[in-house]
Amino acid sequence: MTSGGYERLVDELKHLKTVKRPQVIRAIAEAREHGDLSENAEYHAARDRQGFIEGRLAELEDKLSRAEVIDVSSLKGSVVRFGATVRIIDEDTDEKTTYQIVGADEADIDSGLLSVISPLGRALIGKKKGDEAEVSTPGGHRFYEIVSVRYK
Repeated sequence: MTSGGYERLVDELKHLKTVKRPQVIRAIAEAREHGDLSENAEYHAARDRQGFIEGRLAELEDKLSRAEVIDVSSLKGSVVRFGATVRIIDEDTDEKTTYQIVGADEADIDSGLLSVISPLGRALIGKKKGDEAEVSTPGGHRFYEIVSVRYK
């Protein structure tokens, strides 16, 4: 993953540990004060939130412990690979889009972060400026031309 993606996961982990976990512990304590736990909806909702938070904490700690952080600024070349920022044009609509190829855990298509394991990401890997990438979609095949490849 990129260093930016790693930092976002670290920030989420810190937020869950320092803000969300204490909030849900307080909510459980308050709900317990309302009496009978078997019919206490607030208590059950808070326990469900606690389960989600603890599960996400475990998932983040596991991902961070196994993460291999790639310094994209040290990469260069003209071939699309992990970390590349790629400008493409949809050959059907002439729409231009720019994506950075990132790890699956940091992908956010609305922010221009494309997962390396997505169909489009896989189609772009190994290509260079001027090449065409073909992507199979539920609506049929789409073709994209690579306009530029750069590394930040």
